[in-house]
Amino acid sequence: MRTLCSTTLISEFFVIGFAGLVAMKHPDLSQAQVWSVCGAAMAVCVLLCGVLSRRGAVAVGWVLQAALVVSGFVIGTMFFLGVVFAALWWASVHFGRKVDAIRARNSASAA
Repeated sequence: MRTLCSTTLISEFFVIGFAGLVAMKHPDLSQAQVWSVCGAAMAVCVLLCGVLSRRGAVAVGWVLQAALVVSGFVIGTMFFLGVVFAALWWASVHFGRKVDAIRARNSASAA
């Protein structure tokens, strides 16, 4: 699961960075506001990659996905990208757990 989820999170890291560049052109937002929010979200993406095996990490990932969708109120395209990444997150968690179960079964039968 870690590999699939980490790939999704690192991809989100870049999307959030590019969204920050777009948000800088928003007339009501300052650069400090944009990069405070985007920087925090980017940091969460990277830090979450390191703690995916811990309890609650997947839930934090879901919160991040929700925040991406909600960011569509600032940048309209993020509604679409947020839903796409939420679907990717679901697939990463769902199929990652299946792969982990198969690996555990194969290693148990080999031992």
